[in-house]
Amino acid sequence: MAIQNGRITRRGFLRASGAAAIGVFMVACAAPQAAQQGSGGASAEGIEITYLDPTDPEQLKDELGKRGLSLTAGTVAAATHRGTAAFESSRRDAFEVCELLAAMDVHHLMVLPEMFTDLRTGEINQPAELTADQRRDLVSGQNRLGRMVKEKFDIQLGFHPHVDTHVETQQFIDTFLEDTDPDAVAVCLDTGHVEYCAGDNREIVGRHPDRISYIHHQQVNPAVAAKARADRVGFYEAVQRGAMVELPLGAPDMTPLLDDLAALNRDLRLIIEQDMYPAKPGNAKAIATRTRQYFASVGLLPAEK
Repeated sequence: MAIQNGRITRRGFLRASGAAAIGVFMVACAAPQAAQQGSGGASAEGIEITYLDPTDPEQLKDELGKRGLSLTAGTVAAATHRGTAAFESSRRDAFEVCELLAAMDVHHLMVLPEMFTDLRTGEINQPAELTADQRRDLVSGQNRLGRMVKEKFDIQLGFHPHVDTHVETQQFIDTFLEDTDPDAVAVCLDTGHVEYCAGDNREIVGRHPDRISYIHHQQVNPAVAAKARADRVGFYEAVQRGAMVELPLGAPDMTPLLDDLAALNRDLRLIIEQDMYPAKPGNAKAIATRTRQYFASVGLLPAEK
């Protein structure tokens, strides 16, 4: 592997026509307080926005600049399986985020499907299985939304399979990608969520190499995750039990997966993440520091902004 202009390349990644790169951005956890606390001396480099505050692009640039951060993507929830009325609500929310992303020359929008459990209580709040009509609405809605944000904002929709949603297992991910338009819908591969649901990240990359647009790389304690699934607890409770762990203490194994992604030979953004509900004060910085040190020890440094 080698460092090229502050970004990473790995074996088989360079081509005579030029070089692609996986841009590694350090984020401590998927919680709003991580952004509010800042990275301190942890060398965090990039962040995604979920909560639009501030909404003015110049103010956001200034706030990120004060913390040494760059914006890599935005995130929005979209319950397109609920049909026409829900689609319009999702479209409005997505456009609001995309307007800010476009003003900052950012080209990735992560779309989260609606969970069928209450995140905090784990209580099932809707059927875990979609009807045929709902699945058709899910697919057609994501296709439509993907085309709209690409045409209007030049932004790529990256659908984010998630624990306790209707696209969580590898089987459902495969089916979703087979059913959706590859020109409109890509996938944000969250390695931790795939692993939590007993999926194989490397198989997904191998089967759908052209659909991977963005990566959330986090790891899981397989034993804790298996017990949580067996107990049928919600994802919030699973996180409280310690299902999601900091790198490199869990699964999946990072090195072969990074090699697979590098072999795709195109620019990708990889966010180092750990789901924490809630993030205790100080944890974000400590985890980011250790993770940064680990990546440096194996020759992988954060991407340049």
